This record gives sequence, C-alpha cells and structure tokens, in this order.
Amino acid sequence: MSQANQTVAPKENTRGRVLFASMIGTTVEFFDFYAYATASVLVFPTLFFPNATPINAILSSFAIFGVAFVARPLGSIIFGHYGDRLGRKGTLVASLLLMGIATFLMGFLPAAQGHWTVLAPLALVILRFAQGLALGGEWSGAALLATENAPKNKRAIYGTFPQLGAPVGFILSNLIFVVLQTTLTAEQFLAWGWRVPFYFSAVMVIIGLWVRLKLVESLSFQKVLNEKKVVKSPFSVTMKHHWRPTLAGTFIMLATYVLFYLMTSFTLTYGTTASSVEQGQATAKAAGKTFNAEGFVPGLGIDRPTFLTMLIIGVVFFGIFTMVSGPLAEKYGRRKFLIWVTIGILIFGLAWTLFFGPGQAAAMAGLIVGFTLMGLTFGPMASYLPELFPSNVRYTGSAVAYNLSSVIGAAPASFVAIALWSAGNGSTTGVGIYLAIAAVLTLVALFLTRDTKDVDMEEFVE
Repeated sequence: MSQANQTVAPKENTRGRVLFASMIGTTVEFFDFYAYATASVLVFPTLFFPNATPINAILSSFAIFGVAFVARPLGSIIFGHYGDRLGRKGTLVASLLLMGIATFLMGFLPAAQGHWTVLAPLALVILRFAQGLALGGEWSGAALLATENAPKNKRAIYGTFPQLGAPVGFILSNLIFVVLQTTLTAEQFLAWGWRVPFYFSAVMVIIGLWVRLKLVESLSFQKVLNEKKVVKSPFSVTMKHHWRPTLAGTFIMLATYVLFYLMTSFTLTYGTTASSVEQGQATAKAAGKTFNAEGFVPGLGIDRPTFLTMLIIGVVFFGIFTMVSGPLAEKYGRRKFLIWVTIGILIFGLAWTLFFGPGQAAAMAGLIVGFTLMGLTFGPMASYLPELFPSNVRYTGSAVAYNLSSVIGAAPASFVAIALWSAGNGSTTGVGIYLAIAAVLTLVALFLTRDTKDVDMEEFVE
C-alpha cells in the first residue's frame, strides 16, 4: 500500500495518563480551594476583620468565600468557550495556572491594619475571585478528560477519578493545617504558619502542569474538529438549544453542593465554637485574648486540631465511596442510583440534630454518614453532567450547569447555615431542614431527567 493511501490513526491518551492527569489537576484545584476554606474559619476573621464581633467576622469571611462562587459561572463561560473551540488540553493547563498563582499570592497578604486596613480584604476578594474563575473551568475539563477517554461501559468508573481529587485535596490541605496547629504556638500560626499551605500549592501546580502538558485531545473533540462542527459561540448555542439539560444539571448538583459545604465549612465553625460562655472565656484567656460575649452562639466546643482530624477521617469515607459510586452508577444507571442516594441525603437532613448537637461522638458519626453520602452523590456527576450535552458544547454545558449550581447551592450554604444556627441560638434544626429542602429540589430534577448511561459520547455531536 502506498504511503498516500495509509490512514494514520488518531493519537490517544493512555489509561494511566488520563486517570492521573484528571485526578492530579482536581487535587491541586481543590487543595487550593480548601486551603482558603479552612483559613476562612481559622485565621481570616481575625486577620482581616479584627474589629467585628466574632459572629460578624466569621460571616464576613464566608461572604468573601462566596465571591468565588459568583466568579465560577463566568469562569465556566470563559473556559468552556475555549475548551469547546480550541480543545480541552490548553484550557485545563490555563485553569490550573490561574488557580495556582492566585492561591500562592494569598500566602503573601498582610493583615488588615494600618495602610492595609482596606487594601488587604480587597486583595483577598480579588484573589478569591480569580480562584473562582479557575475552578469554574477546571472541573468540567477534568471530567471530560476522564469520560471522553473512557472505554465503553466504564465512563462512570473513569469519572470518579477527577472526583477523587476533591477528598484527596481536602485531606492534604487539612493535614498540613493540623500539623501546623499542633507544632506551632497560636502566635506563630497566626503570624506565618497559616501561609505554608498556600506556598506549598506551587509545588503541586508544577506537578499538575507537567502531567497535563503531555496529554493529547480526546477522540470526541478530534471528531468535532474533523467534521468541522466547532461552534462559534458555545455559550449561546448551549443557552438556545440545550437550556433544559443545563437547568436540570444545575438542580441535580444542588443537594451535593449544599451537603458538601455544610459538612466542611459549617461543621468546622459549629464544632470548634465554644459550647458555653464560660468555655469561651477560658479558651480566650488561655490564648491571651479577650472574649467578646456579644452575639455568642454555642457550638460543640471541640478544639480545632481535634475537629480537623475528625473531618479528615470523615473525608476518607468521602474518597472511598466516591470510588464505590462508579461501578454502581455504571450498573444501575446514573439517574436511578442518584435518586436513591438523594433520598438518603433527605433523610440525613431530617435527622441532622441527632448527629450535630449531642456531642463529639455523635458528630463523628454524622461526619462519617454525611461524607459517605457525599462520595456516593459526587462520584457519578463527572459522567452524568457531561453526558447530557453533545461534544461541541459539552465543556460549556456541563461547566455552566455545575457552576450555576455552585451559586445557588454552594455559595450561600455556609452563610445560610450559620445564620440558621445563630437564629436557633445554637440549635441546628434549621440547618438540617435546609439540607432536606435542597434534596427535594434535586429529586425533582432527577425525576424530570433521562438516564444517560447508554449515550455514545463520541458520536453525540450536533
């Protein structure tokens, strides 16, 4: 056969490269995100809002935490545009770089005092916005990297690997915080110790970039290029022709987002808040600080290193059941499997006060149950959401759905939960009802959506 008649097979990514690159990227992204989330509870209220009451300082810190969620839909549009027009690889590299640079610079921010009284919180808002832009494009690209390169009948299994980056990033970030808090004095931790995880992120970014630069485009996107079906404006096409799956995907993710931020940010605040005014006074006295009883709301009174360790134990279950969810979603279908898991989240919300109220042992049980449900609901999302959209708008569609859900689910979750806890004068009943309502909305979306298990992602092009 002559050379002119030979057909060159398109390049494909190896299984190991796909799985590692999809997981390492999201691990770095979520490590950076969690470093901020943890610092927003442990450090930022004191550093950036020193003149506010304790509860208002925490609420202000979480308000800035929510800035990233406002930025995420914009990030999904920007990165989705280039991911659907130019390719997944370059877009994934850009999102990782942006997240890494923003997080690294956070480690250099001064406290809000003197000339930096206004500038320090403002710089924090800007860098937090940059983190949100990056995460807005990261998840969908990583999910597509895994699922578009997966063999038939293994998409849900491959899709759990980028999802696994969430618990792995959380564990790494919080392990560092636990080590720092147990080896440094309170003064050392507040002065410079909290900055270490932000500096460490630079090392992880380098590893992630090295892996991702070795990737080639998926066969699905190569088919879009070969058939000249790249659309000029992926966002416009998505909103005009695929708004129904976008809306459905937004609410399918809702309960997952609310559950996750209640289990991490809220429980850390609630669990480490003094259980009484007397305990708060004693703790403040031991740290050489003045206790402000104004607006005090009782929590569990568990010391921070202990509760962070409890969270890490819970997140181990998150990771395990993320992996368990893949084969189950492949066997029973994404929709049916998620319906049953969401019913479990609904029941967990109604039983919330049985876990978060009695004491440390009950809270540990609640963390295990909650993070188990989190793994089961989060794992299938990397296959389910992308499968709702054709290849030429898949990056944009799945990213917009995922990140719009972050605006209505994740962004207000910690703020609303703290407000409900405060309004209940220490009772967490309202928090559980809030989670249950989110689960009901997700169930409605699931019942109105088709299953996508048998969708051929490579041939699904419009």
